[in-house]
Amino acid sequence: MNLGVLDYGAGNLRSVLNAFSSTGHPAELVSGPADFDGIDVLVFPGQGAFGDSVRILHQNGLWEPLKEWLEAERPYIGICLGYQLLFAASEESPGVVGLGVAPGIVRKFAPDSGLKIPHMGWNTVNWHERAAAYSQGIDNPSHLYFVHSYYPDVEDPSLIACTTDYGVSFASGIVKKNLIAVQFHPEKSQDVGLRLLSNAVSHFE
Repeated sequence: MNLGVLDYGAGNLRSVLNAFSSTGHPAELVSGPADFDGIDVLVFPGQGAFGDSVRILHQNGLWEPLKEWLEAERPYIGICLGYQLLFAASEESPGVVGLGVAPGIVRKFAPDSGLKIPHMGWNTVNWHERAAAYSQGIDNPSHLYFVHSYYPDVEDPSLIACTTDYGVSFASGIVKKNLIAVQFHPEKSQDVGLRLLSNAVSHFE
């Protein structure tokens, strides 16, 4: 099982690579279209703005291979931005078209909520039964690490893998065929995050 971590010029790549190595599943970087050949699981980690990331993916020739990968329902793990880009649009970057894999748009946390934005630090994740293959061996609820100012407003409840409360209850992860994408950072979430990544790779084998 060969893992590829998408290198789009931003993101916490070294931490993600180290996390997979520590689970016994070393990964390689996917920096250009040809790098998609020979990998079995694509990992899209994320930091950065929605619009800037779409532009960079297009510039580096990664957008179309990424879309084709998702349309073919090949194994995919999305983290933070790699989750948000699955939706059609984001309030962060009006007019920019996302991947449209899941129905819904990405919204900004309400500034009048009285809560600090970005949402940063550990928070509770409540797992749904449909995510059982990925959350096996993980406490429910569990605590994972977040850093974000926007969250996906998921229109299809059948996709929701887990939820988190931060002024609003939002879908902190979704699952589809051969796909799991989460808003939190497993690579920063110690043993719980590593278990989730390991479960995902094992599920795809």
